[in-house]
Amino acid sequence: MKQLFYIYGISLFGFLSYVQPQKTIEKSISDGKEIYQDFCVQCHLDNGKGVPGTFPPLAKSDYLQNNIEASIRGIKYGQRGKITVNGIDYDGIMSHQGLVDEEVADVMNYILNSWGNVTKGQISISQVAEVQKK
Repeated sequence: MKQLFYIYGISLFGFLSYVQPQKTIEKSISDGKEIYQDFCVQCHLDNGKGVPGTFPPLAKSDYLQNNIEASIRGIKYGQRGKITVNGIDYDGIMSHQGLVDEEVADVMNYILNSWGNVTKGQISISQVAEVQKK
């Protein structure tokens, strides 16, 4: 019986060590803002408006709101090819930034809650992990 309790205790500790609680949306947005400043601001600017015809806006972006999975994929793996954002076509290349899934989730949460963007819910690490390169 003592050995069974010992095995149960070790198993429970291992499981609890593996499972990570999800960050609060506020913490994710805060972390995402820092990631945005390090990786995204050079092209999309502090105000998220981008550069018309060159770098698409993230502020009030219909593409971002209507294409969550594609937006995650673009941040996670980079993006090339034509997209239309707020009625304007962009046909450029966004390089792969080397972010891990947690950083992608955080920067998505920041972008989706900044510059007039409003979203319900929170992008999770597991949601980002499910997005595969096409």
